[in-house]
Amino acid sequence: MPETQPREIAKLIRETRQRLGLSQEKFASKLGVSFQSVNRWENGRTKPIPLALRQIKTLLDEMEDSRDLLERYFPNRHK
Repeated sequence: MPETQPREIAKLIRETRQRLGLSQEKFASKLGVSFQSVNRWENGRTKPIPLALRQIKTLLDEMEDSRDLLERYFPNRHK
């Protein structure tokens, strides 16, 4: 993922989680992180580590209607 502002990452996290229809708790569990981590990411207080971003990209790759998010947040890393 190119260098992005915390606000952009917060949008990516929130949009991905909402499209999956998951609460912050369930999204955190799916990624193997704490609820607090997801909450901080969505509020722009911290950024996910690169491994978590790769996991989020993998989730987007597996989703039917995520091409717009992949193009917006991972422009050089399509399937």
